[in-house]
Amino acid sequence: PEPGAPAARPHLIFILADDQGFRDVGYHGSEVRTPTLDRLAAEGVKLENYYVQPICTPSRSQLITGKYQIHTGLQHSIIRPTQPNCLPLDNATLPQKLKEAGYATHMVGKWHLGFYRQECMPTRRGFDTFFGSLLGSGDYYTHYKCDSPGMCGYDLYENDHAAWDHDSGMYSTQMYTQRVQKILASHDPRKPLFLYIAYQAVHSPLQAPGRYLEHYRSIANINRRRYAAMLSCLDEAVSNVTLALKTHGFYNNSIIIYSSDNGGQPTAGGSNWPLRGSKGTYWEGGIRAVGFVHSPLLKNRGTVCRELVHITDWYPTLVSLAEGQIDEDVQLDGYDIWETISEGLRSPRVDILHNIDPIYPRARNGSWAAGYGIWNTAVQSAVRVQHWKLLTGNPGYSDWVPPQAFSNLGPSRWHNERVTLSTGKSVWLFNITADPYERVDLSGRYPGVVRQLLRRLSQFNRTAVPVRYPPRDPRSNPQLNGGVWGPWYKQDSKKKQAHKSKAERKQKKSKRKKKPQDTGSVPRCHSGAHRG
Repeated sequence: PEPGAPAARPHLIFILADDQGFRDVGYHGSEVRTPTLDRLAAEGVKLENYYVQPICTPSRSQLITGKYQIHTGLQHSIIRPTQPNCLPLDNATLPQKLKEAGYATHMVGKWHLGFYRQECMPTRRGFDTFFGSLLGSGDYYTHYKCDSPGMCGYDLYENDHAAWDHDSGMYSTQMYTQRVQKILASHDPRKPLFLYIAYQAVHSPLQAPGRYLEHYRSIANINRRRYAAMLSCLDEAVSNVTLALKTHGFYNNSIIIYSSDNGGQPTAGGSNWPLRGSKGTYWEGGIRAVGFVHSPLLKNRGTVCRELVHITDWYPTLVSLAEGQIDEDVQLDGYDIWETISEGLRSPRVDILHNIDPIYPRARNGSWAAGYGIWNTAVQSAVRVQHWKLLTGNPGYSDWVPPQAFSNLGPSRWHNERVTLSTGKSVWLFNITADPYERVDLSGRYPGVVRQLLRRLSQFNRTAVPVRYPPRDPRSNPQLNGGVWGPWYKQDSKKKQAHKSKAERKQKKSKRKKKPQDTGSVPRCHSGAHRG
């Protein structure tokens, strides 16, 4: 069909990068060259007021369900490999909805939404095929991951079995791209396609094929240099995916969405400058993401969208583009933003609940009094309403890390702009439109706005479900599973299991009140104390 008048429903291609920082794209001023991303974004619509979650599992869960974490029980940290936890099975996922609407659905890359039982696996959550990894990170060549000493296994899957035949030491970015090319080569472009490509790059460990390092000899900081090489390889991968869409006749009727899953991690080479904070925090550097839409079907190509957009918005937007159905009784937190992006209309979204995490270590100075009796400001939370953003509790590492920081030989010598968090602080208010770098805290000047946003937090909190963050299960050890990370809950005694897990959950909850699992460290998308 002619571009502009497609007969069929569009092919939906969602590319999710991992840990790409806000500055880490050419068009945001990076020293890393990303010609493909720059070109696709320039010819499409750049999303310059676009938000995700600060870490991996939360962003992915919100993309796949269209719901905030407080509505799925995943408000705390990530799903760790040894935890009997996964995206709750009672949520209709985005691929399920698209499949109902007649789409072929394929996933390539990183899942990280839990796998402790067979029903949690991608192929049971709406994907016709899955090729990729279940965990949050691993070796880019061996696809092997140690969660802790003695807890190691292979993590590469073809549908619901370990893909041992792919154990050939191929770099994951290139391996995933090859799989995408294979899917496109064998699919009939007249049948609508949903392709979810969740690259492992540019998450740690910092590994890249040697030829990409050549371009960046001038970068003194080894982490930054490796990260730059990984990003170059990712940029080339996106170019190859776009080329395959053209070669096999998909491109003219495709919508390509590109997004990072959270902010960059400066200790692992990422940069969010000039934003404040990093991955794992609720400062803008953790949650404001690189994102754009590229498609011949866009009405206003070559534009910038400064309307508020959040990662939950893709679910209703894509289901509606697919002419699918969203059940009346399902309470989504996302909005259909297609006309906002394509035609430049106002966004239907006025607020974003960044999160409420009831089991993150409490801020020592927080109190109900500091929250005007509306909200306990010891609790880690963040909310955005129009121009205003409010943070409470302990928002995480709060420095600005300038690009020069990377010229030194390591984080110990960084000249960050330090903000000593004045003792007694547990509430911050910023006008993000006027002050996107969060330099001027207005909470003292506008107590009325603070109250209003605390009330909004409290309203959101009334709809929250309990946190699911179960203790590790020794049965998850890959050594008990043929050396592979994979489902370990056996399905034989389903009824007993259900009762047991309910009772266990009750028990765990009472335990958890006494002792939160997570220390105050920044939760990473890989687990264990080591930097994996």
